[in-house]
Amino acid sequence: MTDTTFSLARIWAQGDGVSHAVAVMLILMSLASWSVMLVKAWNLVQLRRMSAGAKAFWHATSFEAGMTALAPATADNPFHDLASRGTEAVGHHASHRDELHGVLGLNDWLTSTLRQSIDDTTGRLQSGLSILASVGSTAPFVGLFGTVWGIYHALVGIGAAGQATLDQVAGPVGEALVMTAGGLAVAIPAVLGYNALVRGNKEILGRLKHFAHDLHAYLVTGGKVRKHGSSVHPLPSRKEA
Repeated sequence: MTDTTFSLARIWAQGDGVSHAVAVMLILMSLASWSVMLVKAWNLVQLRRMSAGAKAFWHATSFEAGMTALAPATADNPFHDLASRGTEAVGHHASHRDELHGVLGLNDWLTSTLRQSIDDTTGRLQSGLSILASVGSTAPFVGLFGTVWGIYHALVGIGAAGQATLDQVAGPVGEALVMTAGGLAVAIPAVLGYNALVRGNKEILGRLKHFAHDLHAYLVTGGKVRKHGSSVHPLPSRKEA
């Protein structure tokens, strides 16, 4: 009686070096995509918490109190970075008018600084997404290659044995098709995770741009600066949210 017991261990035992390499590649692609998804999802959770500080910023009675509300519990707070860079840009522009950038108005200089901060944050948010895109687009074809090679390997074995009954063909061919299922199992979460992270990034960038717009208006029209030693601080000013 033919042994028709199905197990992943049997598939591995019957495979050759090529099928083993395909299986290991799919496992590594899956680990890479899930690592990126978990790390980026946690970052989005933290960024949403930081955006709450951006709302509290405008309810502060002074700029210093607002910066305290933005103070990051962790590094890389883009809202805190925007406020910090904006303040430094205003002070730098006021004290370096004799340099080449002095021909630029405060509005243009501040806009450029805030845009650079947003661009830096955008780059950090998008880092790692290329891995998900690559896994989502290539994993099905890697699995399909494993299936084709597995079927070829199975048919060669059946031909060498001189038997071509249905029970001899169905088992090895069905086991080879598992590679296709493995490719899809790797690709589908990567594609869904990529789309979810892109939507989350757009939400954070939207909040960041809104905060930058309000901050620009404050620093240009309501934020005067004064020097304390070598640093520049805006005078306390109240903004009703």
